[in-house]
Amino acid sequence: MSRRVVITGLGMISALGSNVAENWAALREGRSAICPIASVDTSNIKFKNGAEVRGFVPDAHFPAGAADQLDRFAQFAVVAAREAMAQAGLRITPEVGERVAVITGSCLGGQTMEDSQFWEVYHDGKNRVHPLTIPKTMANAGASQVSMEFGIRGPVFTVATACSSANHAIGQAFWMVRNGVVDAAITGGSEAPFSFGLLKAWEAMRVISPETCRPFSKDRQGMVLGEGSGMLVIESLEHAEARAANIVGEIVGFGMSSDASHITKPSSEGAALAIRMALRDAGIEPGQVGYINAHGTGTPVNDPTESAAIRSVFGDKVAVSSTKSMHGHALGAAGALEAVATIMALQHAVLPPTANFTERDPECDVDVIANQAREAHVEYAVSNSFAFGGLNAVLAFRRV
Repeated sequence: MSRRVVITGLGMISALGSNVAENWAALREGRSAICPIASVDTSNIKFKNGAEVRGFVPDAHFPAGAADQLDRFAQFAVVAAREAMAQAGLRITPEVGERVAVITGSCLGGQTMEDSQFWEVYHDGKNRVHPLTIPKTMANAGASQVSMEFGIRGPVFTVATACSSANHAIGQAFWMVRNGVVDAAITGGSEAPFSFGLLKAWEAMRVISPETCRPFSKDRQGMVLGEGSGMLVIESLEHAEARAANIVGEIVGFGMSSDASHITKPSSEGAALAIRMALRDAGIEPGQVGYINAHGTGTPVNDPTESAAIRSVFGDKVAVSSTKSMHGHALGAAGALEAVATIMALQHAVLPPTANFTERDPECDVDVIANQAREAHVEYAVSNSFAFGGLNAVLAFRRV
C-alpha cells in the first residue's frame, strides 16, 4: 500500500520568532537573528555570536513545576508540536492515538541539563546530581513528552544523526504514513546547544564564524549555531480528507545516503546520491524542482561541495538559498526548521533569501537567492541536510 502524504499542521520556534507566522515574516524579509550570545558567558570563547531563542519563559508554556522536568530542547519540541497540532485540528481519541506516531530528531538531547550537572560534579565537587538528570538529558525526551501531551500511543522514537537528524526523522515518518504503518504523525526536530561545554567543543572544531553566517558567499567564515524546534503534522491524504482537514503541503519523496569516506569532510557524490534518491522516490525529474533549501552552513568546505552536488543533479537551473543565514545552524533540528521554511515558501510563492550575502564565489556556482526574497510559483522543492559522519538526508515537497 502506497499512500499520498500531506501536511496539515506546522509549528516552529527559533531565534526568528515564537511561532510560524513570526518566523515566516522574518524569513521572507531576509532578517537575520544572529547576534551576541546572551545565555552563556563567552569571555573565554573565541566566537561570540549565535542565534538564540530570546525571551522564552518556560512557565508561560507549562503548568507550575512541569517545566522543571524538561530540558530546554524538549520544551521547544512541545511548544512547536502544540502549534502544529492546533493548526491541524487533529483530535486524538484512544483509538486514533494507536495509529499516530511521534518521530523527532535531536543530536544532542538535553545538553543544558547535562552541562550543568557535569559542572556540579567535576567543578563543584558535589557527590549527587539532580534526580531527573537522565530523563532530562535523554534525546527522546521531547518525543516522549509530545506523546504524553496528546495521548499518542503509536510508534514514538528519536533519530540522532548529527545535523541530518530532523530530515531522517521526517523521512521515516513520511514512509511510515505512506506505507500504512500509521495514519498520521507528528515529526520534526528540536535542539538547544547553548551551553559552555558544547560551545568550547565547537570552538575546537574551528568551523564557527567569528561574526555572522554567509552561506555561498566568497567571504564566508563558517557556521553560526542556532536553536529551536520545527514540527509537522503529516497524514495520509485519505485520513486528512475524511476529516476535512486543511492541507498546507505534501511530502512526495525522501532520499538518504552515506558518503562512506570521511567523518567531517563532506562528499559531493554522497550528497548528490541522496538528492537523486529523493527525486526517484518522489517520481519526479530534476527539471520539475524550482527551489532548494540548501544545507548551506557557510563553511569553506560545505558550500562548494553542496554546490557541486546541486549542479551535478540540476545544472544551474534551480534557485538555492540557505535559511541558516537567519535562524542559525540548529544542528539536529536544522532540517525541521528548514522543512517549515520550504513548505511556507511553496505555499506563499515566495522563496526566502540567503541573508548576509556579499560576493558570489566561483566555487559556489549555483543560483543563490541573495539577500532579498524572490517571488516564484514553484510546484516542487527540495530540502537538504548533510551531517558529520557523511550521513545525508533529503526531502522533496510539493505545493498544494
